[in-house]
Amino acid sequence: MKQLMEWKTLSKGFQYLLNLSLVLLALALLFFLFRELFYIISDALHHQTNVHVILGKVLVFFLYFAFISMIVKYFSESHHFPLGYLLYIGITASVRFIIVNNQNPQENFWLSLVILVLTFSYLLMMRKGKPFGG
Repeated sequence: MKQLMEWKTLSKGFQYLLNLSLVLLALALLFFLFRELFYIISDALHHQTNVHVILGKVLVFFLYFAFISMIVKYFSESHHFPLGYLLYIGITASVRFIIVNNQNPQENFWLSLVILVLTFSYLLMMRKGKPFGG
């Protein structure tokens, strides 16, 4: 019985440490998110003509946003990441990367196959009646 209490205490301690780490990570990501937003606005005001540079910064902005929203989802889903949500983030991040990365068609082909596999996985999960893995 005493050993069980020790394991529960240790488990709670690790959970608090994990939660604190995720909150600190979210704060750091928020800083970088707003810094990226500042760079995007600065480029727009200084008439940046290279669209790919701006799209690259927008891609980075949305990656920060996706990670922050994943941390928020972790706390709102009772301390776990739903699999469907991770698949959705993977699909959207891959699509964004293909839009920005137009110099390497072979890499974009492989990423398209990745999107196809992730989409099939998501559809299989939805077929079982569990949207976003919940």
